[in-house]
Amino acid sequence: MENELAHRFSFTCCETQDHFRHSSKAVTRSGQVKEPGGRHEKDDRHRIDDRSRYVLGWNNAIKIAALEEKQREQEALIQKHAGEIAQAENTRKMLQERFETLTRLERYPDYTLLDWHGAAQTAAQLTAEREALTATSDVLRELKQQKDQAEQTSRQAEADYMVLFKKQARLDQSMETLQARLQHCRTVLDDYTLTPQHEQDLDQLQRQMNGAELTSPDACDSAQTQLRDLLDTQIDHLQRTLDSLRDSILRDMREFRTTYPVEAQDIDCNVKAGPEYCALLAQLQKDDLPRFVSRFKNLMTVNTINEIANFNAHLAQEREIIKERISVINTSLTPIDYNPDRYIRLEAHQTLDPEIRDFQTSLRACTENSVSGDDTEQYSERRFHRVKEIIERFRGREGRAEPDLRWTRKVTDVRNWFSFAASERWRADETEFDHYTDSGGKSGGQKEKLAYTILAASLAYQFGLEWGEVRSRSFRFVVIDEAFGRGSDDSTQYGLRLFQQLNMQLLIITPLQKIHIIEPFVSSVGFVDNRDGNYSRLRVLSIEEHFANKASLHDSTPERPRHESQPA
Repeated sequence: MENELAHRFSFTCCETQDHFRHSSKAVTRSGQVKEPGGRHEKDDRHRIDDRSRYVLGWNNAIKIAALEEKQREQEALIQKHAGEIAQAENTRKMLQERFETLTRLERYPDYTLLDWHGAAQTAAQLTAEREALTATSDVLRELKQQKDQAEQTSRQAEADYMVLFKKQARLDQSMETLQARLQHCRTVLDDYTLTPQHEQDLDQLQRQMNGAELTSPDACDSAQTQLRDLLDTQIDHLQRTLDSLRDSILRDMREFRTTYPVEAQDIDCNVKAGPEYCALLAQLQKDDLPRFVSRFKNLMTVNTINEIANFNAHLAQEREIIKERISVINTSLTPIDYNPDRYIRLEAHQTLDPEIRDFQTSLRACTENSVSGDDTEQYSERRFHRVKEIIERFRGREGRAEPDLRWTRKVTDVRNWFSFAASERWRADETEFDHYTDSGGKSGGQKEKLAYTILAASLAYQFGLEWGEVRSRSFRFVVIDEAFGRGSDDSTQYGLRLFQQLNMQLLIITPLQKIHIIEPFVSSVGFVDNRDGNYSRLRVLSIEEHFANKASLHDSTPERPRHESQPA
């Protein structure tokens, strides 16, 4: 702050003009300022002692007080000038009114035009003279009476004329209205053919209305209103009857569709579909179905139970096939050493799933006591409804098609009737060493080893291989893509030895880093590469050529093995 003040306001305060002239940068009490270079300035627009224009100081209270005082002076001056302006405005308005009045007087060049007092006196004088003449003349009195009587007669005639005119106007309006209504009635009658039946109906309706006389248009309007009200009442009653009948028909249609969904699957639940229901009824009456009750009972009690029994037998056969396949696979698993002196056996137990067990129970309930020889017990109505419930669920019930489809796929797939497990047993005494219901809790190598064992046995069953068979005409070709990429070396060697023991021909596609694992088990190697991304190349080598090529590459550049290709 000191530097800024010293730089911008380093003025010498001079008491005299001599001192001011000898100073380079000075100021006087009168406000004269001198800058370096000889320039003199003096601002006489404001007083030097005007504290409202002071800038610097330790406290601005004096400046604020000065400004407030100046504000009060200006407000007083404003009020004074406002009063003077209002007084001048009033004077201006008064002069303007006088000017307008004088301007209007210019229209009357003669004073007699403005002398209303003289005209009023003349009028009063003439009125007095007329009254005096009237009072003294009998002829004028009689003429005045005749005049008054004629004026009264004229007023009465005028009143009668207005009454007749209004009545004529009303009659003209009524005539126009009646002509319009007559034309409308004629138009309606031209478009409508009145039959004798209609005339009888109208007569009957008129009698219901107590036979009102139609002697005027108003009576016709009243009769029309009463007739419309009567017809609206009858229409409402008939509409309620129709609604009740429609609801009853729709209820019967829904009940029919619910009871007989197959017969009504192509018919809508709509009143417009009534002819289709009538046609179906006519067809049923024509077919005379009661004649076939005994035959239908026989088919229901014999054929249906036979079909359900065949269906149950088919599922049981599929179940036995699965058991036989597991037995064959176990025969293939028995010679395989899963671990030293131990082998794997697959086990199939009956599932505990409630849906499948309920389905099996329902099938047994449909066929139990069906061969007892008693006609009354062969196939009861209750058992038939059980079969119907199963078939409807197979087909898919209304509103539950998706859950029923899932349930059907589940319960009819016999594989879901079993819960499978693997048992690791000692070969010496057939005792169980470990039991696998799933691969949870096992290491990656153990999971792969178990998977390879079951896979090899399944392939042996699928191809119909005999264990230890040397020569066979069965198909034994197996392709394994992306093989052994993430598996351990021990599990990979275990799986390859299994395939070797089964005398299978393998085509293995594997990454290059697994080539050392499969070398002892293959007879040829194909290297596939794609250097520029446009096309692939294949180089086929026998296993001996592969070993020779591998040895030469190892002798020449042992520190940089080649991994640019993928062997097949």
